[in-house]
Formats: sequence, structure tokens, C-alpha cells
Amino acid sequence: MGKMLTLLVLRLLMNLLLISWISLWIIKPTTVWIQSWRQAEDTFKHTFFGYYGLSFAVFSFPPIALSIIGLINLSLLPQHHRLTRGGRSAAITVSRPAIINSFIGIVSCFEIIAVILFLVFLAWTFYVRVNNDLKKLMPVKTMNLDLWQLKYFRVATRFGLLAEACLSLLLFPVLRGLSMFRLLNIQFAASVKYHVWLGTGLVFFSLVHGGSTLFIWGISHNIEEEVWKWQRTGRVYVAGVISLVIGLLMWITSLPQIRRKCFETFYYTHHLYTVFLVSFLFHAGDRHFYWILPGVFLFGLDKTLRIVQSRSESRVLSARLYSCKAVELVLPKDPRLNYAPSSFIFMNIPSISQFQWHPFSITSSSSVDKHTMSVMMKCEGKWTDSVYKKLEEAADSDTKINNITIRVEGPYGPVSVDFLRYDTLFLVAGGIGITPFLNILQELACENRLKTPKNVQLVFSVRTFQDINMLVPVSPILFHPIHNLNLKIKVFVTQEKKHSNGPTTLKEYLAQSQVQTIHVGTDEDFSRFQILGHESFRRLATLVLVALLTFLGLLIGLSHFFIPNEHKKHSNSMKLAASGTMTTAKEKVPSWVPDLVIIVAYVIAMTIGGLAAIILQWRRQHRETLRMTKEEVNPQGSNFTESTPIVPIEEHEIHIGERPKFKEILSEFETSLRGWSSIGVLVCGPESMKEAVASICRQRFQCFGVDDSRTFHNKVNLNFHSLNFSL
Repeated sequence: MGKMLTLLVLRLLMNLLLISWISLWIIKPTTVWIQSWRQAEDTFKHTFFGYYGLSFAVFSFPPIALSIIGLINLSLLPQHHRLTRGGRSAAITVSRPAIINSFIGIVSCFEIIAVILFLVFLAWTFYVRVNNDLKKLMPVKTMNLDLWQLKYFRVATRFGLLAEACLSLLLFPVLRGLSMFRLLNIQFAASVKYHVWLGTGLVFFSLVHGGSTLFIWGISHNIEEEVWKWQRTGRVYVAGVISLVIGLLMWITSLPQIRRKCFETFYYTHHLYTVFLVSFLFHAGDRHFYWILPGVFLFGLDKTLRIVQSRSESRVLSARLYSCKAVELVLPKDPRLNYAPSSFIFMNIPSISQFQWHPFSITSSSSVDKHTMSVMMKCEGKWTDSVYKKLEEAADSDTKINNITIRVEGPYGPVSVDFLRYDTLFLVAGGIGITPFLNILQELACENRLKTPKNVQLVFSVRTFQDINMLVPVSPILFHPIHNLNLKIKVFVTQEKKHSNGPTTLKEYLAQSQVQTIHVGTDEDFSRFQILGHESFRRLATLVLVALLTFLGLLIGLSHFFIPNEHKKHSNSMKLAASGTMTTAKEKVPSWVPDLVIIVAYVIAMTIGGLAAIILQWRRQHRETLRMTKEEVNPQGSNFTESTPIVPIEEHEIHIGERPKFKEILSEFETSLRGWSSIGVLVCGPESMKEAVASICRQRFQCFGVDDSRTFHNKVNLNFHSLNFSL
């Protein structure tokens, strides 16, 4: 009872903080807020807290506090494998697909509502600011402009505020360990598209803002004078030009056409975000930067914690080489490390590349494999080809492979297992998109589940017969009956025809699968190189709090030291300000000095947070080493190559030379169900496949559950979920 009450209080606090932060953004452009804020500045300016502490507390603190409370909330939730006995929760209708487009992808009703509200907010901010500017239109002394040019200049200036709003939210979707989207059970792979949308909006508004400003300067013949000088006070325009050019470069190299063909170009160019943020700070000033500081603060700390975690090296225990040019790596893990199905890790192999990190779905279940973790990759790029060739050469030459060192970030995944709430699962996989479903099938096979779906249909579409080998990791599940679970598989081979005198059934294809297993690990690898995972939610909250207090203390302290307030004239200044004769004077320091204070405080706070994380990691590894010395380690044998035996399985369907017709398959599957059923439709594969399945689910219901199709049975409820296997 006490735990439930604590969770309720935490959720109320989170809602209060979120509403407060959103309200600040809404009232920010109004005259009432501007006047109230100036009075607050005058009141706090000469206190120990200071103007800078006030700005941070009002503008930056709410989202960071929301992250801390959210992590504490997650730490109090049950483990992902526990379900309440109160039955399965109803699907959220607003999450169903509403727009399906090859350019923007699959957009749900919930996302449409969020985008509309954000656009309304941008329109409100722009209208209020421009309206106030045009009412108080004053000519610029240094620029000889016509009336229309002056109005256009003011309008272009306010586009910068819209870019600022996009930037304030830009980094939240790409948080991993500190992600607040987990509170909504939105995975990192799904939230990346929000980062893309916000980045596109940021670049568009920045181009209008910067391009229009340069245009006005050009026609007034002041462009060289305005752009290349470093102002002592006010906007630093050369920094704005730098941030605009870098932002445009990052956006261009992140386009799918460039990212997929030249991933390294995209990867290294995107690391210019540090220069972009520093340039924006010097251009916009500290007053505007406090609004985007929460995302920058949490992203910097999240990145620091990921670097600390990736310092720990692990080893590959064994590897499976599939004839379809896929490789499965088995890694040691802490038996206490649990993760939800559909989780993934970021992995780096220094012998292949020191800097490249790639995401891979975890194919093993932590409920089944307590000591190991498996990932599968398909060789479709230079990095994965290098991994496969390295293992293939060792297998062919019987040379001994030792010390295949890897670094791991994660696992990252959903906090709760949504698919367990459904009565029935309809799984659709294309090629290597089968990997998250290998994990899910193993999870369903566990007998300690309180509630699980009773019917599962897997549709697996592959190009060649050899790709069927990727079902080998779950072959024991396919031929052994699972208690209270009806599992059916339909395999479609799309680009090959049936061979004469060849296999005719899925059983025969798997029986002839060629899989080589290479054991490269040693007994010491279990104890010395276990993957421990990231810190617990409670410790993550503590680290955020430590970094937050460090930053706030340094911000206030350095501001008092480098930006002195006029304490001696405080009483006189306040009296004059109260009488309306004058306002409190601004400190006589260059405008970029407060920016440097923010940078120094930020760097030191991130360093302190990183050192605290290193200490926690060292203590954790030390405790784990002591624990492992008291336990017996399972021997892994020596380095050898063998073929994995395949046990004959029960009959499943295999279709050769045709593509799956999802509407017919789903209709047939629904017919086999008796009574009302809630079907979880999970798709992982090419975008065209996701769009085809999403179209079927969209035909069934509109955004709020209105049935608009009579093709299917009324007692069946479809709930679409898209899983990403590539980022």
C-alpha cells in the first residue's frame, strides 16, 4: 500500500512539473510574463541565488527534476516479467496508425495530436512576438531600411524563437539511459523519428531566420560589418552563422540517401553537435540558452554515463556462422541482468573499428539464458562483413581465436512487456527483422509466466532458402509443444524457386541447415568479462542529482566571482527602480562571459558525474568478482568448429516463389480464433512491409476506435506495433 501511494505521489509530481514547464513556454511571449520576469530579475539579482540561479531554477530545473523523479518511479515499478492479475489493459486507440506514407513513415493518431499541438504552440509564439514587435516598431540606427524591410527583418528575427523551441526538445528523443520516453513506454528506436522531425524543423526555421537576416544586411550594405565582428554585448552574429552552417551540414548528411550509403560520413559529421551548441550559446546568449539547457544537460550526462559503461570490456564466448551470411555472437552476462524482450544493445568491436557503434536486437531471453546474451547480425555492410570474414577465416583454417574484445552499451528496451497483455500475437518479420521475435518466442516458452498470449502466428518473409536458417536459435521451441500456446509459422521465400529433389517442408529445410559454431571463450571470460548492464534506475537518479547540484553550485559561485553584482549600490538601485526612475543596471561585463560560465560549470558537472559513475562501476565490478570466485564456472571447452544438429520439428507452412498476402493471412488467422480477441500485431522488417500491415490495421479502426470496415469480424481488435532493427 505504501509503495502504491509513493508511486501515485511521484506521478502527480511528474505531471505537475510537466504542466508547469509547458505553461512557461505558453506564457513566455506574453507582456504579462515579460513584466513579471523583469520584476523577478530585479528582486533576485542582488541575492546569493542571483539572476543566473533564478533562470536555471525556473527554465531548466523542471525537466531535469522530471527525469530524476521519473527514474525513481521506474525503480519502484515491478520487473518487466511481472504482470498484474487484474487482466490485460485495453489498447490505447490513439496509438493506431493514421498516416502511412513512404516519406514520413507510419504516424499514429497520438503523434498527429502531439504534432498539431506543437504547431499551434509555434504559431501562438510567433503571432504574439511579431504582433508586439510591429506595435513597437523602432528603426535600427545603424541600418537604413525601408518600412517593409524593417518589418521583414523583425519577422525573420522571430523565426529564431521557433528554431529555439525545436532545439529545446531536440535531444530528449535520443536519450538512452536517462530517457523520459520510457515513462510512456516508447522505445529509443521509435523515438528517434521525433528527433528527425524536430531537427528538420530546426533547420527550416534557422534557414529562414539566418537567410532573411543576411538578405536584409545585404541590401543595407552592412553584411560584412555585422557578420564578421565579435560583439562585446548583444548577439554574436558570426557564431550564429557557424551554428547555421554546421546544423545544415548535419541535416544533409543525415538524409536516408546519404546515411545508408555513407554511414561513417553521417556518424562523424553528427559529432559536430558540440560546436553547434557552443555556437548557438554565444549567438543567442545565456538568457535563451536556459530554455534548451535541460536537453543539453541530460544528453551530456547520458553520453558521459554511456562512455563510462563502454569502458568495461567483454569477450565473445562463441559464434555461429549461418550460410545466409548471418552471424550470431554469444556474450557473457551477469545472471542478475534482466531485460525485456525486443531489447537491444549498442556494440563496438575495437579490432574492426575503434569508433563505430552499431545497434543489435538481443535474440536470447534473460528468463531462459541467465549467464549469456546473444545477438544476430546480417552481413549487409562493411562493418558486419568484416566481423563475418574474421570468424569465417578462423573456422576454415582451424586457427585459434582468442580475445575477441567487444564493448557494449545497454541493454535498452521497454520497461513493461506490452505484448503479454494481448490474447493473441500476429508477428510479421522480414529478413533479419526476425531477431526481436526470436527473443519474444523464447520468452513465451517460459513456464513461469502469469499470463501469456494463447495463439501466436509468425509470418516470416525471406529472399532465399538459406535465410530460413535464422530460425535455428528457436528450433527447440518449434518442435517441442509449449504448454497453453498454439504457435503457427508461415515462411515465404520470395526470390527463389523450388529445386527438384530438394526439401519440400520447413522441417526438411531446417534439418539441412548449415550452421558452424566456433567456441572462442575461456572459463575466465565468465567471471572477468560479464556484461553488467547500466546502473539501476535509483543510482541513475542519484547521479543526475549529483551533477545537477554541482552545476547549480558552480553556476551561482562562478557568476558571483566573474560577474560581480553591485551590492554596495543595491539599496539605492532598488529604491530608484521602485520609483520608476531607473531599472536595475546590468553588469558591465561582455555578454559572452556568462556563456563561458555556463560552459565551465557544465563541463565540471559532467566530469563529476562521470567520476561518480566510474566509482559506482568499480565497486559493482569488485563485488561481482568476489561473488564469482565463490561460484563454480561452467567450462566452455576449447576452440573448435562443428555443425549444429537440428531436431525434426512439427509441420509448418512454407511458400516458395510468392510474397505474403497479409490481408488474407490475417483474415484466415482471425477466423480460427473463437470469440473476442485482442491481437497484438508486431512488425519488424522493411518499411514497405510495415506500411502494408499498418494499412490493414488502419482500415479496421479510425483514431478513436470507430469501426470503418466490414471485412473483418467485429469481435477482433487489432493493435499495431512497429519494431525497428536498424537506426
